[in-house]
Order: sequence, then structure tokens, then C-alpha cells
Amino acid sequence: MVQKQTAGRDNLGDFAPQFAALNDDVLFGEVWAKEAELSAHDRSLITCSALMAQGLFPQLKSHMQIAKTNGVTQSEMVALITHLSFYAGWPKAWSAFALAKEVYLEN
Repeated sequence: MVQKQTAGRDNLGDFAPQFAALNDDVLFGEVWAKEAELSAHDRSLITCSALMAQGLFPQLKSHMQIAKTNGVTQSEMVALITHLSFYAGWPKAWSAFALAKEVYLEN
């Protein structure tokens, strides 16, 4: 079961309430909740892949933390980054590895 997301309302609720609601209720509340098609684990792998490929590193770090919570292991994340390095770019992989080390080696 995916944890209830409140990041939209927490960060943008007063400033951009419609966007915050779409983030929390639709993206995370409906799309991420459809585990019959894809597990939270698999959605995390897909999301991290897309964010790395685009070089969206602040969001990537947040989603790596979610991925870890969703059961994506350090080994799986390392394999994901290594695989994508050939498709998304070597510098993006270096940046992603720095984030992965922060997320997976934090105490």
C-alpha cells in the first residue's frame, strides 16, 4: 500500500492549491495506487529511470527515497543507474550515483 502523499499540499497548498491537489490526489492518490497493474516497487523503478534520463536530480533524490521505502534495494538502484548510463548519459549516471549513495548509505 502506497503511503498517503501530502508533499503537494505541504509545499504548494497555499500558493498553487489545484496543482497541489492534482499531485497528492491524482498522481499519488490514483495513479500510484493502482497496484494491480504495477507494484509500487516497479513504479519507483520506472519513475527513477524517467527522472534520471531527464536530469531532474532534486526530484530523483526524493523518488529514490520513496523507492527505498517501496522495497527497491541498493543493488537494484545501482543496476538501474548503470543500465541507464548508456542510454541517458554518463554524467547523469555520476550525478545519480551521488544521490543514491546519500539515500542508501544514510543511517
